Amino acid sequence: MVEDITSLVTGLGFPSIEAFLAVMLLVIAVFGAIVVISLLRPVLGMFPYTYPNARVRARIGRIFNEKQFQEIIEAGNIEELKNYLRGFPDYAKYIDQYPLEKALDTQLAENYDLVARITPDNSKDAFRFLLKKWDIRNIKSIIIAKEAGLNAEETLDLVVPYGDLTDKLDALVDADDINEILNTLEGTEYAPILEDAIPSYKETGILLPLEASLDKYLLKNLLRTVSTPEDDNTSYLKTYVGNMVDGANLKIILRAKVDGLKYEDIEPYMISEGYQIREWKLKDLMESEDVAGVISGLEGTEYAPLLAEAMATYNDTGSISAFEIALDNNVVETAKKISLKNQFGIGPMIGFLSRKEKEIKNLKIIVRGKREKGFTPAMIKEMLI
Repeated sequence: MVEDITSLVTGLGFPSIEAFLAVMLLVIAVFGAIVVISLLRPVLGMFPYTYPNARVRARIGRIFNEKQFQEIIEAGNIEELKNYLRGFPDYAKYIDQYPLEKALDTQLAENYDLVARITPDNSKDAFRFLLKKWDIRNIKSIIIAKEAGLNAEETLDLVVPYGDLTDKLDALVDADDINEILNTLEGTEYAPILEDAIPSYKETGILLPLEASLDKYLLKNLLRTVSTPEDDNTSYLKTYVGNMVDGANLKIILRAKVDGLKYEDIEPYMISEGYQIREWKLKDLMESEDVAGVISGLEGTEYAPLLAEAMATYNDTGSISAFEIALDNNVVETAKKISLKNQFGIGPMIGFLSRKEKEIKNLKIIVRGKREKGFTPAMIKEMLI
């Protein structure tokens, strides 16, 4: 028997049984290593997110629930609402420091800043770039304030002290017109964008060229940071950003149809690398005759039923806000799905920021309802997203 085995082994080209066993042990070891690595890879992918997710989950637990929102809605006036928010440390530190809307936006910006600082390296570029939304929001707020004739103090109440331009905010707020704003931004990444958009703004007298150019810069560069996903985490991040891009494109197109703008008026502000809506589809949508044509042109995408449902409200009011709310809610739902599918990776951070955005938007809706006469708690509740 031993001789038969020896003959078999030597027939396979091995000089001895010991050499054969050594090779077999090596094969088993390599195979075992492959199995272990394949099993460990998902765990290793989760490990960098362990600490960030612990921080984020602590904050998720502090997001207002339905009962708390009902208590806020029932507040008799703005002062009662502020007193309620003073009971929560996340808001208390800003309520008496800033006007109420600015306090809410600053609390939101603080959370974006936290996520950008603690996120793992493979997603850090995206979240850091996402922080630039506060620069862009501040620039747009200052330009709109100048157009509305607000003074420096009133303009300062609109800006949020986050982003890369915090050291320039005072000079921007003190600027007399858009040319001074541009001079103050000289040397920043935003100056060339405004320089290109100002001629169209002066020609048309509308802010769309300025606002849309800044939004395009933010979203296009966000897409660049997630263009080559390395793993499931960055792939989910790309899906989330892609939905944001689709929503932004559709908002501009719908707004353009209401304002009577043509294809050539809005084409420069489109971002072709979205999630579901590619360049050829964008072209068709931009060439649609009216809002109804845009909605019908979306057939076959997940946006068609969402916007078709909002069409009735648009027909009644003539306002595209119903479409904008539907698109914003779609981004929220996308984030929610990602957070459920990817609970040990990037999902909680995406889900948290989306839920926090929704919380702040709803708080601002309640604030507006309390400030304007004639809004009952039931009416305010209906307006929440």
